[in-house]
Amino acid sequence: MISDTENYKKLRTFFDDEYHSLKIYAKSRINDAADRDADDIVQDVALKIFSRADSLSPIENIAGFVYNSIRNRIIDVMRTKKKEEPRNEREMEKQFSEFTELFYGKSDNSYPEKMKYALKEAVFNLKPLYKDVLIAIDFEGYTYNEISLETGIPVGTLMSRRHRALSILLKQLETKKEI
Repeated sequence: MISDTENYKKLRTFFDDEYHSLKIYAKSRINDAADRDADDIVQDVALKIFSRADSLSPIENIAGFVYNSIRNRIIDVMRTKKKEEPRNEREMEKQFSEFTELFYGKSDNSYPEKMKYALKEAVFNLKPLYKDVLIAIDFEGYTYNEISLETGIPVGTLMSRRHRALSILLKQLETKKEI
């Protein structure tokens, strides 16, 4: 049977020999590496693995274990970065413009300020249960599953509320478009 320190020795040897390859692997999995550093990800994984090396059961496939750990860490980083993005005024304006295009399609010129204002007003005048799901999905980038887990509301109900909100907005903005 392998002793507890045997994991540590195997891991240390593997990291000493393969550190550069691990870094290249991490970098290849990160598309927008401007705010994420592959070296940091590999070091985070190494720190967690080495801190638990003595409590793990014997690791048969060190390479597979480490590469899977790095892949999982990259997924975690990508998920948390998505949620942390702050929403500023300019970004919200851009999203309102894109959202307006859902109703009227892409055009050669931008939408008049009156139409953008009408859309904002219509969104903020929706009932809270419609407005909340619409803003969360279309402007804040949350998924139905994330909202469902957070609120306890079934995914189907959330989808139905968003669809109803879009339908209400379409009816309200159809009259404004004709004017």
